[in-house]
Amino acid sequence: RWGPAVRLVVLVQTWALVSGQVRYSVPEEAKVGTVVGRLPQELGVEAGDAEARRLRVVWQGRRASVEVSGASGALVVSSRLDREELCGKSAPCSLRLELLLERPLRVFHVELEVTDINDNAPLFPAARKNISIAEFTTLPGSRFPLEGASDADIGANAQLSYTLSPSEHFRLEVKNKDENKNSIVLILTKPLDRETVPVHRLVVTASDGGRPSLTGTMELVITVLDANDNAPQFNQSVYKVQLPENAAPGTVFFQQTATDEDEGINHEIHYSFSDSVPARVQNLFVIDTKSGEIRTAGELDYEDVHSYDLEVEARDKGTPPLSGHCSVELEVLDVNDNAPEVWVTSLSVPVPEDASVGTVVALLSVSDRDSGANGRVQCSVWPTSPFGLESRFAGSYSLVLREALDRERVSEYEVEVRAEDGGKPSLRARRGLVISVLDANDNAPQFNQSVYKVQLPENAPEGTLVVRVNATDPDIGSNNEMKFTAINTFPPVGLNLFILNSQTGEMRLTGALDFEDVRSFEIQIEATDKGTPPLSGHCKVVLEVLDVND
Repeated sequence: RWGPAVRLVVLVQTWALVSGQVRYSVPEEAKVGTVVGRLPQELGVEAGDAEARRLRVVWQGRRASVEVSGASGALVVSSRLDREELCGKSAPCSLRLELLLERPLRVFHVELEVTDINDNAPLFPAARKNISIAEFTTLPGSRFPLEGASDADIGANAQLSYTLSPSEHFRLEVKNKDENKNSIVLILTKPLDRETVPVHRLVVTASDGGRPSLTGTMELVITVLDANDNAPQFNQSVYKVQLPENAAPGTVFFQQTATDEDEGINHEIHYSFSDSVPARVQNLFVIDTKSGEIRTAGELDYEDVHSYDLEVEARDKGTPPLSGHCSVELEVLDVNDNAPEVWVTSLSVPVPEDASVGTVVALLSVSDRDSGANGRVQCSVWPTSPFGLESRFAGSYSLVLREALDRERVSEYEVEVRAEDGGKPSLRARRGLVISVLDANDNAPQFNQSVYKVQLPENAPEGTLVVRVNATDPDIGSNNEMKFTAINTFPPVGLNLFILNSQTGEMRLTGALDFEDVRSFEIQIEATDKGTPPLSGHCKVVLEVLDVND
């Protein structure tokens, strides 16, 4: 780790906004409060609007170490960023975030790359290694494999070079096994004489490629002994094997014995894992000490570890014992053992029945821990209408309105989002949503008769019920509440003869009728609901005045 006297210069790089996705880059160990990106500028909104519209980060899985600053709307570092903790040796180290912006609801995808700094020194499995070498009988050119150092960083910061302290008897040979590993061998260059020097102490130094470079060391304690002059030998230095992750505990996946040209007890070999194999790995595998057979002892999981490097030591029973080494590189093969997972990251309900086609109702995130075809997920929605799924980015879906809604026909939908991976056989997941429809004032009141015909004798007393009109409205709430109004009377003299109750629709007589004066009346009645905007329906009351002998 960096000391307190080292200054860290933070360079934040902003990548372009493309199709709703923003990319940023920030070095690990950036100070809390470091501005990663000016989100309002990238998203095309004012800083004040970003706070008012609740611009925020939606997390998937573990929480990252960034947040949206409420005042400025900037994306800032909120806690310690450790690339090695977040991504291990994976490169690049990219975190996928989702930004939500309300009123209207919008989603933006942010990819944050945490770049490596040289903050980890090389580390050997052990600070000291003891080696026993027989004098004279061990010939120049004899090779002694060493466990190399590891560096938690990546790239040039993890590229290691090795040096050996000066020695007239030994040199160090370093070969690249692959782009991530080095094979380190101590080679004897001159015969040893125990009586002259019984113990040689050397130091192996590993230096990484960072600037400045960091180093780690391991001490070699070489004891010169007289004894057994043939070490066990494997016919290969590296064995590559494959095993599916669902292999049952006890499955044998390797057996390759070493040979020793000695006889008797010096020929008997004991097999074991080298000290460089971590204890947690040794708990997963068992090696037969007599046959060298290796079998599984626990359950493998491709999603946790893709491969294992098992260093095997074959040690004879001579005095002193000699050993040979090989590496068993086990590749774990993925099987379809993880079903897709569906999360609802945002749900906007109820949905107004007059919402336009294309309205986003919900945001969903879909993932599968498997790889390859086993991790490729297809999603669908049931029933297929009136909602559908849209996806612009892998693993991110929007549930959108595909058809116009009618609350009076269907007031609530039970929707199921179905996810299916590409494994054989495939695995499935389902997520149910209940989406209610919010009423809109899209229905006008309707009278049960367009014309009401009534008769009254001319001597009907004041207060007599003339007619009760009735109207219905299939909407609900205030959209269903209505009032009645008499908007026109013919002849006009009727305005003073009748009164209409605006709530019940009852019309009563308020004056005296006179057959000899007016024999009939036509009254236009309007029913208006309380929606926004209000809607109206109309009917007509035709009143015939009957003559009496007055």
